[in-house]
Amino acid sequence: MRSMLFIPGNNPGMLLNADVHGADAMILDLEDAVSPDQKDAARILVRNAVRALDYQNGKLVIRINPIGTPFFDDDLQAVVPLSPDYIMPTKVDSAEYIKALSEKLDLLEAECGLENGKISIIPLIETAEGIENAFAIAKADKRVKALFLGAEDYSADLHAVRSKQGDEILYARGRILNAARAAAIDAYDTPFTDVNDEEGLEKDASLAREMGFTGKAAISPRHITAINAAFSPSKAEIQYAKEVLEAIEEGKRLGKGAVSLRGKMIDKPVVDRAKRVIEDMLALGLGGDDE
Repeated sequence: MRSMLFIPGNNPGMLLNADVHGADAMILDLEDAVSPDQKDAARILVRNAVRALDYQNGKLVIRINPIGTPFFDDDLQAVVPLSPDYIMPTKVDSAEYIKALSEKLDLLEAECGLENGKISIIPLIETAEGIENAFAIAKADKRVKALFLGAEDYSADLHAVRSKQGDEILYARGRILNAARAAAIDAYDTPFTDVNDEEGLEKDASLAREMGFTGKAAISPRHITAINAAFSPSKAEIQYAKEVLEAIEEGKRLGKGAVSLRGKMIDKPVVDRAKRVIEDMLALGLGGDDE
């Protein structure tokens, strides 16, 4: 998933059109986008939207309220029967949080006749404590498939000023990313919150991809095209990856112990990156030279 678009769970119009914006995933939001007095209505709207619209143009993620709030159990009771691809728990700060959530999912999946483990988890990490516990969270349960950085609440927890350049979240980005990769799962970057700054968005998305993130969330449909472009291999990247793999195969055919390309030696990290580019190309249905 290159892009994930937040959709307020209490907005019928946005729920109706949630999967038409080209995002690889939709995050139907029962938490921050919904005021406390609208939580019940949002659950009903999300339930009816998922059942009636049967979103097919992307993965379905539902963001729930934090454990320990009056809304947590009600959210799970409403969401699990919908069998979303992922549940996104919020304010995750420990492995114990994830274990408690997974145990509840075990029971609810059984009650709903769902295969155990059908619903995966993407923890939203948005506190200083959560950042420090990122690896433990990533390894807490087999349901955890990715980590997601929530920079707005994290910056507030730091008493930091949130900026467009993001210097204040650089450590958190690195910590999240390293924890996720060490656990062999994906990592998703925080949204860029200025909906009118296209240049800033492109820079921010490019930085996230260069760091190694799998994809990036968005709060505006206007950001999806740029995010998808940033996290898709370019024609030049695809061409170079093909040349790397061709050179390796030619080296094997000739019995060479070392292979060079464009004046540089090709080592295992270069080959691994080339393979990932080709895998991404195929997964996205790109044609390479003709795209």
